[in-house]
Amino acid sequence: MNKASIVEAVHGVLAGTKVQAEQAVETVINSVIDSLKKGEEVSIAGLGIFSVKQRAAREARNPRTGEAIKVPAMKVPKFRAAKALKDAVK
Repeated sequence: MNKASIVEAVHGVLAGTKVQAEQAVETVINSVIDSLKKGEEVSIAGLGIFSVKQRAAREARNPRTGEAIKVPAMKVPKFRAAKALKDAVK
């Protein structure tokens, strides 16, 4: 499933146009991204929790050359699945 499939599913439920369905999906995605940029958690009941995790700086190795590379500290998105989602997938 991709974004276009989600837009199709939303369009099937809503009585509006496909453009309106795409705007609704875009709004949800952008809202999640904006909240994560601010460092906030996004909790969607039955789906899970999106959050931001701070990853520490580390030293890695280039697999081709074996050369040591410094990887800077960074923020990465994290997702924890809700129990309902875990149970549905089983």
